Amino acid sequence: MENQYQLQWFPGHMSKTRRMIKDNLRLVEVVIELVDARLPLSSRNPETDKIVAAKPRVLVLNKADIADKSATDKWLAYFKSKGLTAIAADSRSGKNLKKNLDSAIDIVLKDKFLRDEQKGIKRHAVKMMVIGIPNAGKSSFINRLSGRAAAKTGDRPGITQTKQWIRIAGKYELLDTPGILWPKFESEDVARKIAFTGGIKDEILDVEDLAYELLGYLKENYYENLKSVYKLGDDADNANKYELLELIGRKRGCVISGGEIDTFRAANIVLNDFRAANLGNISLERPE
Repeated sequence: MENQYQLQWFPGHMSKTRRMIKDNLRLVEVVIELVDARLPLSSRNPETDKIVAAKPRVLVLNKADIADKSATDKWLAYFKSKGLTAIAADSRSGKNLKKNLDSAIDIVLKDKFLRDEQKGIKRHAVKMMVIGIPNAGKSSFINRLSGRAAAKTGDRPGITQTKQWIRIAGKYELLDTPGILWPKFESEDVARKIAFTGGIKDEILDVEDLAYELLGYLKENYYENLKSVYKLGDDADNANKYELLELIGRKRGCVISGGEIDTFRAANIVLNDFRAANLGNISLERPE
């Protein structure tokens, strides 16, 4: 597993996006940093703090509807303890999204709003920039806020390629930017978690190794989910991650000539089931 993450994969459009974010920060009053609620720490770009600097920021734990709620609650408390204003978001249903975002922006821009009020300046549409790694759900988040298909969506990274301004009910002007990763992963574990969610294109990874590692984590932390979804028997209780993939492959009909299991096909089934939340509400990390 180790070498597959040491790739020269940092594409030119990501370097361009980094420059775009820096150049356009002066145009906005607040940055909305979107992360995946299933891996809130690993899906934070370590360069964001340096790029955004002192600009007011709201951290949005998106896809909270498919994360483990107990883990998400702990993450919200964790980020609050670090002095960050964070909210959980379900961009698919939009439940309480606008209300929670309004409250968070009121907190981070409190001083600015107070100064404007003292100067007799009427409150105008707040200019925001949305940033986040590929596949964090930025387009779905923006579309839910705007109430229309203002941003392109998809289940693969790299859908948004250019910046675009989007007006939201006269209350916000929102600058969308392409997803940006960072040039080198310092941690194999971080890269693997991002790959689990589809934030790194499967084409440059070994999907079977990826599925093995995911099954190892799920066996340890969400085994009942696996047993239920794939209708595994007690013979799976003592199975390792390699044997689990074979058992799942057999259950899902991934059998080829000679009775062998097509592990590549089985691996894709497992990864797709996880990404589609067919395995239940799962989080890949918790605060220590």
